[in-house]
Amino acid sequence: MQEASTAGDIAWGDTNKPVTPHVFDSLLSRVTEHFSGREVFIQDLLVGADPAFRLPIRVITEQAWHSLFARNMFIRPKPEDLRGFVPRFTVLQAPGFMANPARDGTRSEAFIMLNFAKRLVLIGGTRYAGEIKKSIFSVLNFLLPARGVLPMHSSANIGPQGDTTVFFGLSGTGKTTLSADPSRTLIGDDEHGWSKQSVFNFEGGCYAKVIRLDPLAEPEIFATTRRFGTVLENVVMDEAIRELDLNDESLTENTRASYPIDFIPNASATGIGGLPSNVVMLTADAFGVLPPLSQLTPEQAMYHFLSGYTARVAGTEAGVREPSATFSTCFGAPFMPRHPTVYASMLLDRIRAGNVGCWLVNTGWSGGAYGTGKRMSIAHTRALLGAALDGALKDVPMKPDAAFGLLVPETCPGVPKDILLPRNVWSDKAGYDRTANEVARRFEANFVQFASKVDERVRAAGIRPAA
Repeated sequence: MQEASTAGDIAWGDTNKPVTPHVFDSLLSRVTEHFSGREVFIQDLLVGADPAFRLPIRVITEQAWHSLFARNMFIRPKPEDLRGFVPRFTVLQAPGFMANPARDGTRSEAFIMLNFAKRLVLIGGTRYAGEIKKSIFSVLNFLLPARGVLPMHSSANIGPQGDTTVFFGLSGTGKTTLSADPSRTLIGDDEHGWSKQSVFNFEGGCYAKVIRLDPLAEPEIFATTRRFGTVLENVVMDEAIRELDLNDESLTENTRASYPIDFIPNASATGIGGLPSNVVMLTADAFGVLPPLSQLTPEQAMYHFLSGYTARVAGTEAGVREPSATFSTCFGAPFMPRHPTVYASMLLDRIRAGNVGCWLVNTGWSGGAYGTGKRMSIAHTRALLGAALDGALKDVPMKPDAAFGLLVPETCPGVPKDILLPRNVWSDKAGYDRTANEVARRFEANFVQFASKVDERVRAAGIRPAA
């Protein structure tokens, strides 16, 4: 809602749409009336593992499974936390209430509205549980930068030497899979804050995409789908024999499992790690032209953070028949109330101050675009990441990728040398050049919106098509 205390700090536009106090108050009244006389489920929960930045919230739902989802995803308070508990934000989630756009001033029957003055979130017309957690993520994305904390749509883990790594990535890029590495301690899989002292998890659970989940490649996550207390969303089950089919995409590709983070054996007990040694940006490039791993300068990291590139493929969305480039700034545009450069500038400052290693990892296609090439091997991706994070690439010569100017290691233990430079594994070299140039054009066109708001070093670090 557009109100005086926050209106000047929110980046209004295609993502953040203003509504008047009248529209919000009218819907609040109608949602409250919808709840009247119904059985409701209430959870008092905490958000933010670091007590210095913790937000107490209350979640009120009309269905039990949404209440369990909230209890899985946020931090469950101890008995002493509940004494004198006062929520600073309340979520009213009413999936059975459909807005009337003509009457209510909404764009559809579904709505998600935030009111910072009243500290309320209204959700209606949608049963997608993710809106509960994402709405609170949006709240923190507004509140925390003013307190010197960078909020991040990221996973994070800790290595054997105590080194923290942050993983940025959109849905389907492997953020949850790669952070749940059995050799590293999981801080969290989706939402974190980077303060001056630490990286800390916002949540107390994980929300993993489980379509075609492989029990051999992702055993920790696969095991959660068989545990009592996990909420499975959009997953198809044979009701006669009560057997799950994680390969069934008949409802949607966006099948999910929500579970407490301690279902992952190597999860951190505190949800807090040290300042990052490395930042990894994940992309699932369905065009097959980006290197599987490249090293970024701080300026390149800011450029790719603002770009937030990945690609959709056929089957992930209705109407998608071929690879489609997607740019979601800060790897989470729908949840960023402030201008993207606020978050990107904070990231650049922290990378420079901490001399943080930065890496771009393509978990998408190799040897050709989707339909011709094949998906990058998880084993190869893990080998590349492991070498980057444990310092094995420190003394390995780096070679610029011809299409994008990204520095690529010439060798990596456990990874075939020919896949490191993607052009090498395309049989159609001219096809690679055309496709890479087209992807570069899309990067360039997308970044126009930020070009005047960043300094020359960041602009110079950008991707450009061949002349």
